[in-house]
Amino acid sequence: MTLSPFHLAFPVHDLAAARAFWGGVMGCPEGRSSDQWVDFDFYGHQIVTHLVPGCNKRDEANNPVDGHGVPVPHFGIVLSMEEWQGLADRLTAAGTQFVIEPYVRFKGQPGEQATMFFRDPSGNAIEMKAFADRSKLFATD
Repeated sequence: MTLSPFHLAFPVHDLAAARAFWGGVMGCPEGRSSDQWVDFDFYGHQIVTHLVPGCNKRDEANNPVDGHGVPVPHFGIVLSMEEWQGLADRLTAAGTQFVIEPYVRFKGQPGEQATMFFRDPSGNAIEMKAFADRSKLFATD
């Protein structure tokens, strides 16, 4: 199956901070931009940071999953285990504050996955995950 790229636009309070985080720490190549927004290539998908002065998404709700308070809403991507570990190492080295530290959840279950949650400088919640066997992405048993 070939996946179509998704498009996601979200608010940020500072475009320079967004560029430093999304382009620098996350390693997402920058696309088109203006003084109000910046496109990034997020693993082949288009994310767009829109300048909204004063926005702060840090006070969002959370939902309990595997003993952790998962921030809602959030977005992310499913990586290979190698890519996930490389990103976890890069984020740790950059001093990223994790909402949920990198770990493997649902151990021994069909949905076993590596996951981590963190926020961008504007407080947008991001989950990056990986499966040893990507075919288990939607497994129920």
